[in-house]
Amino acid sequence: MRLEFFRYASAFAIVTFTSSLAGIGSAEPAHGIAMYGDPALPPDFVSLPYVNPDAPKGGRIVLSEVGSYDSLNPFILKGRFVYGQRQYGYESLLGRNYDEPFTLYGLLAESVETGPNREWVEFTLHPEAKFSDGSPVTAEDVLWSFETLGTLGHPRYHAAWKKVETAESVGERTVRFTFNTKDNELPLILGLRPILKKSEYDDRPFDESSLEPPIGSGPYVIDSFEPGRFMVLKKDPDWWGADLPFNVGLHNIGEIRYEWFGDGDVAFEAFRAGEVSSNREGNLSKWKTAYDFPAVQSGEIVLTEIPHQRPSGIRGMVMNTRRAPFDDWRVRDALIHAFNFEFINNAINAGEEPRIQSYFSNSVLGMSDGPAEGKVRELLEPYADVLLPGALEGYALPVSDGSEANRKNTRKALKILADAGWTVQDGVMKDASGKALEFDILLRSGATQMTNIAELYAEQLKRIGVVANLVTVDSAQYKERTQEYDFDMAYYIRYMSLSPGNEQHLYWGAEGVTKPGTRNWMGVDSPAVEAMIDALLNGETQEDFRAAAKALDRVLTTGRYVVPIWYSPVGRLAHKAELKYPVGKTQMYGDWIGFQPDVWWIEE
Repeated sequence: MRLEFFRYASAFAIVTFTSSLAGIGSAEPAHGIAMYGDPALPPDFVSLPYVNPDAPKGGRIVLSEVGSYDSLNPFILKGRFVYGQRQYGYESLLGRNYDEPFTLYGLLAESVETGPNREWVEFTLHPEAKFSDGSPVTAEDVLWSFETLGTLGHPRYHAAWKKVETAESVGERTVRFTFNTKDNELPLILGLRPILKKSEYDDRPFDESSLEPPIGSGPYVIDSFEPGRFMVLKKDPDWWGADLPFNVGLHNIGEIRYEWFGDGDVAFEAFRAGEVSSNREGNLSKWKTAYDFPAVQSGEIVLTEIPHQRPSGIRGMVMNTRRAPFDDWRVRDALIHAFNFEFINNAINAGEEPRIQSYFSNSVLGMSDGPAEGKVRELLEPYADVLLPGALEGYALPVSDGSEANRKNTRKALKILADAGWTVQDGVMKDASGKALEFDILLRSGATQMTNIAELYAEQLKRIGVVANLVTVDSAQYKERTQEYDFDMAYYIRYMSLSPGNEQHLYWGAEGVTKPGTRNWMGVDSPAVEAMIDALLNGETQEDFRAAAKALDRVLTTGRYVVPIWYSPVGRLAHKAELKYPVGKTQMYGDWIGFQPDVWWIEE
């Protein structure tokens, strides 16, 4: 269950949004909060709709990881942490129902209340909420956690904290946050912040990487670990929240063991050998050809496809616009034309995976074909002077005939480069000064499929005299270089949800051009992007929200920052037969955060 995996999202469930924000604030404490309208589940719900409330408890699951880790503090920029430790060791005030686009219910907090315009939010702690050491979760812990994460924590926590004007206790178990910025999503964002124990840091700094795990309140605690080799999480027998309706049917497995491997191929062989319980497969061709080994034939291993309703997100080769020649959109456009998607997709996926058309494609939030119209156009027109071609007029990715030559798009790429001042000289693409168009593609060791794609792409670029050097580094170097934006081109993946909001600033906000550690690897620096994100956060109706998402999608897609590849309309899991999940009740996000091992159980 690697961190890189979790990013997806699609569409139809957005229709469950109410048509306006009327009544968005609550007049009194409530059991949950939705971005739009009211929570779908009533105050007396007994479990989430996609769990088996009678699932047996216990057993053990072994999951594979590629690379290594060197920190047990998952809340800071320094170090490489373990996704499972963060996800299952710590809780937030509210928890997410993955069967609704963006709705939260009480977890550490028994209730939430907002002002009539969401200008403030109050959380009242559950009286039984406790950390794993048995100490109570207090209002002081909450206030300290929010401020510390917002100032010393990972940059992903900073933006929301800057919008908090005051943070205070207004009761023994109640905290209130008052905002200095209009942002309807803020109460939900704060509700998802992890809560840590304040006194634990009386004698040690928070913002230093450490192999001493912070104390959390989640269902699992670390049992044993060895950096780079394994980590074992065991179910806390005294977990305070086991009987909360929100948790009934969740976290059924007694032990989660993570095993680290040098690359994905070695991890797959460990799965074939029975050392790993479950394997998530992103390569369609491999899914069809490599899963015929004896354990599959005997039924010991089950092949499961999990449907979902998520946007495609964006995946492919990202170009770093902080560096020449990628600071010229025409060069980026030419390199997109030179990428022969149909040929590569056929070589790797037998041509069966659909191409990502935009950041929110495959959903009602995705840009429409043709010119921008209606509210989408109204949002974009003030930025007409800075928008790239296609944002207002309409844009579509180039399509080849599937042949290796890709003649039409190759000719187009050459023309675009000529317009940008690049011509082929003695077989090499050069500018007027004689400088060659040459760059590196940064790849992570063990990423076999992406290496195959990059090799095919590099061969295609040779046709137009462009030199692309493949540079493979280990996972630690890959993380360090991408966090510091120290690359020309790199493999990039960013999944999108049905409820885009504040995280979009972290993904594409101008602050990330220079600030390390954001998801803005490409260096987007666009006032139009900033404005579309603000429109997302402050729309008064569902129609406003959709228009802002579609407009943002147009600006990002026509920015030509990424050479997009494909997405999968289903998740693919191969797993031991003893591993079960609630068939027919899969949440709308499918095989995503909150699925495996969260709702699974072991049935001997």
